[in-house]
Formats: sequence, C-alpha cells, structure tokens
Amino acid sequence: MAQKPNNSPENRDGWLNKLIFTPWLWVIVGALILVAIFAPSTFGSGSRQVDTNVGIQLLNEHKVKSAKIYDGDQRVDLQLHEDYKQGRDNYGKTVKFYYVQPRAHDVVNAMNGAGLESYTDQPVESNFFGSLLSLFAPLLIFGLFFWFMAGRIGGGSSVLSFSKSRAKKFNKDNPTVRFSDVAGVDEALAELEEVREFLAEPEKFTRLGAKIPKGVLLYGPPGTGKTLLAKAVAGEAGVPFYSISGSDFVEMFVGVGASRVRDLFKEAKSNPAAIVFVDEIDAVGRRRGVGMGGGNDEREQTLNQLLVEMDGFDGNSSVIVIAATNRPDVLDPALLRPGRFDRQIGVDAPDMKGRQRILEVHAAGKPIDRRVDLGQVAKRTPGFTGADLANVMNEAALLTARDNGNVIDDRAIDEAIDRVMAGPQRASRIMNEHERKVTAYHEGGHALVAAALRNSAPVTKITILPRGRALGYTMVMPQDDKYSTTRHELLDQMAYMMGGRAAEEMIFHDPTTGAQNDIEKATKVARAMVTQYGMSERVGAVQLGGGDSEPFMGMRGAQPSKDFSEASAAIIDEEVAELINAAHQEAYDVLVENREVLDELVRQLFAKETLNKAEVAEVFKNLKRRDKRPAWTGSELRIPSTIPPVEVPGSPGPSGQETPPRQITHRPLPDGPPDRWAPPAPEDRR
Repeated sequence: MAQKPNNSPENRDGWLNKLIFTPWLWVIVGALILVAIFAPSTFGSGSRQVDTNVGIQLLNEHKVKSAKIYDGDQRVDLQLHEDYKQGRDNYGKTVKFYYVQPRAHDVVNAMNGAGLESYTDQPVESNFFGSLLSLFAPLLIFGLFFWFMAGRIGGGSSVLSFSKSRAKKFNKDNPTVRFSDVAGVDEALAELEEVREFLAEPEKFTRLGAKIPKGVLLYGPPGTGKTLLAKAVAGEAGVPFYSISGSDFVEMFVGVGASRVRDLFKEAKSNPAAIVFVDEIDAVGRRRGVGMGGGNDEREQTLNQLLVEMDGFDGNSSVIVIAATNRPDVLDPALLRPGRFDRQIGVDAPDMKGRQRILEVHAAGKPIDRRVDLGQVAKRTPGFTGADLANVMNEAALLTARDNGNVIDDRAIDEAIDRVMAGPQRASRIMNEHERKVTAYHEGGHALVAAALRNSAPVTKITILPRGRALGYTMVMPQDDKYSTTRHELLDQMAYMMGGRAAEEMIFHDPTTGAQNDIEKATKVARAMVTQYGMSERVGAVQLGGGDSEPFMGMRGAQPSKDFSEASAAIIDEEVAELINAAHQEAYDVLVENREVLDELVRQLFAKETLNKAEVAEVFKNLKRRDKRPAWTGSELRIPSTIPPVEVPGSPGPSGQETPPRQITHRPLPDGPPDRWAPPAPEDRR
C-alpha cells in the first residue's frame, strides 16, 4: 500500500519555521530590497546613451520633439521625431546623454533654441527612506552576513546559539550500552558503579559523612574503552547524562568556550543530580602558560571557567564530571587536584582474562564455530585493546562473508589477527626467487635467535607472504601478560631484532634494506636502556633526557629535552653502539651454531610459506640454545647475593610444592566510641 503524504499542521509549521529561520532567505530578501530601491536611479528608463556632442547636435538640428533634464544626475532625456541611426545601429526615438557642470550653460542654450514642443526640468528630490537605507545598507548587509555565519558556527538557526552548550542529553529510558556490555576493565567499572550507586542511594554514603568525588578522570591509550565506559554510565545512571567533546568548547570567537561551560553546568545543575561527560578533555585542559604571550588565549579562558564550575565558590555536588583523555601528562595541575578530579582511573589494555571476556562480548550474536577457543585467541593477542579485539571479530566476520561462509572459524580469526597486526596480505606483490630466499633467511634469522635465547618469548608464527609494508614477519608472543621487563629480556629482544640482518650477512654476504625497522627498534631499546632505565655501567642509574610533553609551537614534540652535556652525549652514543654491536654479534654467533636448523627452517618456509607454533617447534627440536646470561648489578663493587629470595604464600617452594598461605586472624573491633577502644594484646599482633 502506498504511503500517504504527511500534511499535518506540525509538519507544515516545522517546514515554515525552517524556511523563516534560514539565513540565506533573509540574505536574498535584503538583496532584493536594495535592488528595488537603487535600480531606478542606477539603470534609468531604458533609453540608449549617446555622446554629449551628438545630443547637442540633435538639439541644434531641431530633431528633438521633447526633452527632460535631470539636475541631480546631470542627464538629458530626448524624445526624437524620427529614429536616430548611427551606421547600421538604430538607437530609436528615445536617447539620453550626460554633461558636466561647466557645460550646463551650453546645454540650456541648445534646448532653448531647439524649438521643442515641451521640456521638463527635474530637480533633485529628497527621499528620506532612500537616504536612510543607503546609509544603513552596509550595516544591513554586514548584519545578515553575521547572522548567517553565527548560525553556521553554532550549528543552529538562532543568531546567538553558538554561545550555548552543545552537549547531547541522553535519555535514561532508552540505554544503548550497559555495564554488562563492558569487559576487561573491572577496576574502572567498580569505580563508576560506586558513582552510579551514590546517585541512586546517596543516603548510604552521606550517613557516614562520605562525599562523592566531583570528578572522575579516565585515562589510558586509545581504544581501551574510556568512551564506552561513559556510555555505560549513561545507560545505567538514573539521572540526566550530558556528553560533550572538549573541542566543542573552543570557537573562533573570544569568550564562547567559557559561555558554553557556564551554560552546560547551568543546565546540569537544574536537575537534582546529573553527570557531565567531557571526551578528549586535553583539548581545553592543557597546562596553562605554555603558548605564545603567556598562553592567555581562548582555550585558557575556557579552562578557567571549567575550574570555577567544578570547584568554585558556587560549587554544587549534584553534578559529577567524568572526563576521558589519552594524555594525562599534559593536563593542568589545577584540574587534577582533589576537589575537581578526585579519582583518576587508568584504563589500560586488558589482560588475558579481560581479552577473553571482551572477545565473548563481541562474539555474541555472531555464528562462531564450536571448535573456536576464545581463550586461545586471547593468548594470541597480547597487548590488544578493546577496539583491536572488536576489529578482530569484525574482520573475521567480513572475511567469512567474503568467502560466502556461514560460520566464523579459527582460520578466519587467525587471518583477522594478522590483518589487524600487520595489514592485509598483498598477493599482488610478486617477488623473484632471490628476494623470497632473502626474506626466508631474514625471517628465519629472527625466529632462530629468539628461540635460542633463554629470556625471549616463544615464536608463534613465521611467514614469508607480503603483508602490509612488510615482505614477511615473525611473530614472537609472550605466553602470559607482562608488566615489566628485565635487562636480560631487553638484551634478548635486541639480539633477535638483529637476527634478520645477521642472517643476510652470513648467507648472502650482502645485506639489504629490509632490516631498517629492526635497526630502528633495537636502537630505541638500547637508548632507553642507557638514558631511562639505568642499565649502563658507564652512565649509571641516571635518567638523561626528560620527557618534555609540552611542545612549543609544534616543536620538540617527539624529541626529549637535552639536559646533559656534550661529553655525556658522546658516552651515551658509545654505550648505545656497544649494546647494538653486542646484540648483533650474539645473533650472528647463534646462527653460526645452528646453521643446519636455519637451512631446514628456510626449506619449510618455501614449502608452506607460513609456519605456526607447532611447526616451528618441530623444526627447532634440535636447536642449540645459548647459556644463561651472567648476573648484572651495574657495578663490580656490588657483588650479587647468593641467598635466594624468601618464599611467599602461593609460590612454589624448594621442593616444587606450593607453599600454603599463612592464616591471618583479625581481631573484631569493639562497639562504642573510638576513645574506648583498647590496643590489641601482644598475642594478637600477628
């Protein structure tokens, strides 16, 4: 059945309002008014103009029937007896000509002697409306232009709407994201759950004298779920939720940002309780005084107003501010102090269990093969954020649909992981036999050195298929999540980074440019060991080169500030070069000791092009592993201790059995006021 057009009065009124408040309409109306006023005087009657001498000649030759002289315009309109022709051009019976003031006497004499049937003098008329309009016409045009630009900037049709808040108010009755849709960030969820609980049951906290934090700052790398957490709060909170981006406060007009902050908090305070979410708060919350002219710009005015609204004389605890940023280091200290952002919650990349729960959330509603183990997928994706894992599951679904499949299997998920990490496979890049052999030995060198060292992560995948910008890659993934790295592990990392270059030198005696990224990564690790981690004997435990995160005019953004002498810089360069050369030599020695294994690995790569973890382990079963590295304390005067560390509950003991945890008893607190509490007896102090 065909749908009838909707001609309701509301729709007609809405269309009429859009038409009335369109800036272009009033611009066109103003232009038409100006044309209607000035057109008659500008364009005249439509008669054709002739030269002044021609007009006077027509008068002298008595060819003019009547004439009209305009004093103000210094124009004479002539009505002729016959058409005036000049060559092949016919001017008709109506012509006009202009004259200057010194020639006015000659024009009058010619008209007097022309024997005219009639003539008329038109003096200058005083038109008050026209004069007034001509005076205010530029102001009118400027006003219409300002109206149009203000409407465009403010995102609405109102002239002054750009000074109002642009926050979006979420409807609590139709939540789109709940806490159950968020996984892998349990600590942040607990903190935000407490905020939601305070808004729902404030008496539970106020009876104990507790105050809810006025602000909660969510910080962490991109893609970890900060904005998703805010959406979940909007879905769970039973109060109005206002969402706005930090960039929405700053405009080209001075004072607009501060005005929008005032309007936002005014609207939020009109409710009994409300939550304000500011995404990317670093757009307005950067440290003050770092710009040109002391930094007294529009952004700082906006920040000052935000500071006042969060904890000023007119403070209101009914408004809770939740902010998110990727760069907490650049925020102003006044914004981070207690009373404004009392709680600062780090939202880092999830651990293995968190990744599994995130995969389960994104796998819901998708046809997943029963043989797919999301726990194993979580093990293969260390360091992945929530956005990365969501992209993995989406890519797997797209790949399955591309192959006309009905179920997402492990092969599609594995390919999706590779696409997220290294980019799509480039089947169109065809390499010759020599380049493929160089690539195979290069990747084999990485894998073999990583497998031969004692402190490196296991090799999980090797491929010589071009993917992204790489001709091939080796995947070295840790089995468990790691939050710190030892010196021996860093040395092993540099060694297997240089394994590809060492294999090219050993086999082909002519290295290629394929090791550029490897050298870059190894150099960064070596320089960080010397300047940041204190892992150099000559330099010592001294940090050289502070992390300046506030660039001035776009400079020094990626380079640390130099706070050491030229002599120290020379020592740093020497230490970095020594670490790189030692790693390079170690990788070369490992390849020499395992030349047969390396050749067998290359044969398998040529046969299969891609080797998984089990196939790599089969090739490396006869691998000669390196000895453990000697102990290092940073100085010959600091002799390593031979006493092992203490046993802690839950850790394996000397016999390999787990030590039972110690039973700790807690003495209950007595009832009554605190001044009557007695200290515990000596036997209870355990």
